[in-house]
Amino acid sequence: MKICGLQKTTLLDFPGKVAATVFLGGCNFRCPFCHNTDLLTGQAEELMTSDELLAFLKKRRSVLEGVCITGGEPTLQSQALEELMAQIKAMGYAVKLDTNGYQPDVLRHLCEKKLADYVAMDIKAGRENYPLVSGKPDISVERITESINYLMSGTIPYEFRTTVVKGLHSEEDFTDIAQWIGGCRQYFLQGFVDSGNVFKSGFSSFKRAELEQFLKIVNKTISHAEIRGVDY
Repeated sequence: MKICGLQKTTLLDFPGKVAATVFLGGCNFRCPFCHNTDLLTGQAEELMTSDELLAFLKKRRSVLEGVCITGGEPTLQSQALEELMAQIKAMGYAVKLDTNGYQPDVLRHLCEKKLADYVAMDIKAGRENYPLVSGKPDISVERITESINYLMSGTIPYEFRTTVVKGLHSEEDFTDIAQWIGGCRQYFLQGFVDSGNVFKSGFSSFKRAELEQFLKIVNKTISHAEIRGVDY
């Protein structure tokens, strides 16, 4: 288990809970707008061992309620991830898993083992645009659909979310997304922010008014959809 980052306290990452966020290295996508570039290849320096993380969490049980596990893509380290989630759960924490949904079997297994209490899955783009936005030309959109369908079956609380990037997304993406995940529990449009450490430079943010136009499209099939984290 390669732990490459730790945010000791967050009020934003886990809905309704005071949490810590753990960043794991390695990813099977190469999204050009990714702001965690150091985590993509798995070559980022290891911050701590699993034992050190668990020792930290043991000390923080009086303050924290949950742990968010993100990346990179956590499901790539499937066996070690399962063990870590089980250990965190045994300490009394709720666990949120962030994923791109490309490992549907791993996602299903972790949920059926009741190791995740909440899943946040990225919907990168409309289906035709997925190879470009994911940075994976040979992507199997069927694997994304399998994860979508599993979460929408109601096994576990979840959200879908899209980071919206000018130069990558258009209205056609959100028309397709509205059909693809129509009726889902909740969906968030997140404005792109250039961290200065993105995988490829040259992208920019949509204005709030433009995001609201995309929101109108998805609201036709998704009752709980909103813009998150945008104050411009």
